Amino acid sequence: MSSPITRLDQNTRRSRAVIHNGTVYLAGHTADDRSADAAGQTHQVLAKIDEMLAASGTDKSKLLNVTIWLQHMSDFQAMNEVYDAWIVPGQAPARCCGAVELALPEILVEIMVTAAL
Repeated sequence: MSSPITRLDQNTRRSRAVIHNGTVYLAGHTADDRSADAAGQTHQVLAKIDEMLAASGTDKSKLLNVTIWLQHMSDFQAMNEVYDAWIVPGQAPARCCGAVELALPEILVEIMVTAAL
């Protein structure tokens, strides 16, 4: 028997979170204020991730995997300073980070996570 799939904040293209078999999969999140620098955008994105994890019944201490996309690798240090202060000590997830062409040039950071319930 298949376990149920729960989709949160869904539209025709995506769900902001999908919950299945004790795992929460978040869509990529970007900043609302895209005039901010990479550090400011990272703060906003991580706050949105905290909110979506809470809505899904979990939190950042249960992160399994984090994927980070940057518009420019020159923002790597600024993003990491914010990310490193956010991550729960001793609970670092698997992580990758790379530069990609994001949907809009003003998006400097996009982050997608997977967490356990």
